[in-house]
Amino acid sequence: MRLHKKIFKRLILLFMTLCLSGCIPFTENNLIEEISPITFLSISKGDEGKVNVSTILPPLSKENKSVMSQEVSLLKEGVQKYNLNFYQEIKFGQMRMLVISEELGKEGIMSIINVLLTDPDVPLRIYLVIVKGNFEEYLGSKLDKDENLDYSFYRMLKHYEEKNQGEITVVNLHEFKNLLYTPYSDPFLPVFKIQENEVSYEGTALFQDDKLVETISSLDDRIFQLINNDHYVEVLPIPEFEIVLGHVKSKTIVDIDSSYSTMTYTVNIDTRIEEYQGDKQLFDPKELKKIKKGIETHLEKQTHELVKKIQELKVDPLQLGIQTKRPFSKPMEEKKWIEMFEKMDIKIKYNINIEPLTDANSKKQDF
Repeated sequence: MRLHKKIFKRLILLFMTLCLSGCIPFTENNLIEEISPITFLSISKGDEGKVNVSTILPPLSKENKSVMSQEVSLLKEGVQKYNLNFYQEIKFGQMRMLVISEELGKEGIMSIINVLLTDPDVPLRIYLVIVKGNFEEYLGSKLDKDENLDYSFYRMLKHYEEKNQGEITVVNLHEFKNLLYTPYSDPFLPVFKIQENEVSYEGTALFQDDKLVETISSLDDRIFQLINNDHYVEVLPIPEFEIVLGHVKSKTIVDIDSSYSTMTYTVNIDTRIEEYQGDKQLFDPKELKKIKKGIETHLEKQTHELVKKIQELKVDPLQLGIQTKRPFSKPMEEKKWIEMFEKMDIKIKYNINIEPLTDANSKKQDF
């Protein structure tokens, strides 16, 4: 009798544990004929505090695809409405992208990020993207011509992430979460612009906590790619010198003095000249040295302006605050670091090593 009571108590305890952990063994409908595993969601600002949630349905069928949108107060409410109006049940297991409007990004996306993080069906590898313009209208206008439009967008992001070329910013949910919740860091995301019914890469969106505060583009964005990590950029055009540098590899060294009043940022670059349209004779070592010095000075000025902009915005996407950590001392509060960083004197130094110019054709063998 006691044995039966013990078994019964253990079963009750097991059931309570499953309830509290959210692991109740309810079966879900995963029949391929009855589910619709969406590949992306597009979220934009709606009326009166609501959001517009859009996607392409059906994503994995030979039926004609269409853009479906819902205006809702909560993200999960939008998914529920899809399920009530579509013959297949929406599933997040194959989700690959979350496209967020610039307007919504400026208001803050903390709640959206937290919903995704707490959903076990949402992969942490999904890409996050900011879009300028009406992405829903763009999808509707392009869908008839390219049914795999969403997949093509995803493949482009995946290509640049895998090749690590530094041409565009690529950030997934896991990386954004780490930047958002880790001390001494602020998140950033890629920005794409819709113009004349085409979508193109615009630059990098800088965030203060979860709010978009600035978008950097052109040379500023390429400098950000180089100094954000020990990075690589396939091409670095510098129009002021009528030159294009190729295969640019960078190594950065950050030094903050003991009084936290001055920061020295040294960027060591190895590269080669891909194209030159100027009038200098770059095969002459003296001429090459002059133009190298000019490029170093130019990049130092541009990088200094970029870091000053970051200081004024009171953000730290470069995670410079990590440099304040000292052995055997208490870490500085993030708020205090931002206040000190805002007033810090910034010194930028570039050291560029350019491969000697040779006649490439002379290396080819005659057959």
